[in-house]
Amino acid sequence: MLEAVREFLASTGYAHLIQGFVSEGAWKELVMILLACFLLYLAIKKEYEPLLLVPIAFGMILINLGPTGLMDEPKDGVVGGLLHYLYQGVKLGIYPPLIFLGIGAMTDFGPLIANPSSLLLGAAAQLGIFLTFLGALAMGYMPQEAASIGIIGGADGPTAIFLTSRLAPDLLGPIAIAAYSYMALVPVIQPPIMRALTTREERTIVMEQLRPVSRVERIIFPVIVAILGILLVPDSAALLGALMLGNLFRECGVVERLSKTAQNELINILTIFIGFTVGATATAESFLDPKTIGIFILGVLAFSLGTAGGVLLGKLMCKLSGGKINPLIGAAGVSAVPMAARVAQREGQREDPSNFLLMHAMGPNVAGVIGSAIAAGVLLSLYG
Repeated sequence: MLEAVREFLASTGYAHLIQGFVSEGAWKELVMILLACFLLYLAIKKEYEPLLLVPIAFGMILINLGPTGLMDEPKDGVVGGLLHYLYQGVKLGIYPPLIFLGIGAMTDFGPLIANPSSLLLGAAAQLGIFLTFLGALAMGYMPQEAASIGIIGGADGPTAIFLTSRLAPDLLGPIAIAAYSYMALVPVIQPPIMRALTTREERTIVMEQLRPVSRVERIIFPVIVAILGILLVPDSAALLGALMLGNLFRECGVVERLSKTAQNELINILTIFIGFTVGATATAESFLDPKTIGIFILGVLAFSLGTAGGVLLGKLMCKLSGGKINPLIGAAGVSAVPMAARVAQREGQREDPSNFLLMHAMGPNVAGVIGSAIAAGVLLSLYG
């Protein structure tokens, strides 16, 4: 009986932490737990993307509590851990296109259809992806790793997971957490860049109301974009095709049950699975090393450059249009839907409370989703 008690005590997480302190390794796990608690604080107190950060942070906590076996692979006839099996949808790139299906069903492409020039702002915001890709190459990262790091600049977690699972699966955990963390921190990262690159006069520009978009246009749009986009970049088919199928569900009006399922049950379940399992990849051993720290630094650089690229093109379009375009909407060209558009709206109303930019910003925002999917397809075709 005494021996059984000893074995039980030795198997606890407390014993694991004590042994770690003796070997000077447990501090890393405590750091990860504290980091996870900070993410929970941002999610719950500050309400920064709680649907993403709550499951990610909790997965980080669980995986750093000792030998839980949650991510163990099956071995010698022993069943693997629960999260190991759920993680296969991330590892094999299954969840991201299905998330895009739900995003498409939730997204109104009307503002983009009404103002096609928004596509240019969405494209400009992808600048951060390719500049950071070149910077990572210059720092010695392999091309596949550099491409996976650069895609963080799109502020699109599913796209980052999809591309990294194919190009640099060993970096999947850090890159996914960086991408989702920066998506959550859009209201913190973007405003200083937007204010630095625009004048008060530009921020107070009131844009004309968008024209109404017909039902026929809404139905045709996802079909045309899918055909033209996939013909141009075949490797974007999984993401772009799923996104446009979801939007067709929304707009065609004859598959309401499928549209509601994609918008609610499907995307909610997948969000739980992705967040929980991605968080569980953030072990102290894999996370607290120079390469991971470099990924986070380059990731915020990519996101900042993407924001700057959209704003700068917005300034150019403002001048060319005779002051009819508010450059703030260019920052929404990153694909953090609809958070980036809300930030543009909020920054506009800081200067003029009567200025409503949300619908104008949604055009570049949804264009950014399309742009990040195509950018991922380009990188995948080059290095996949």
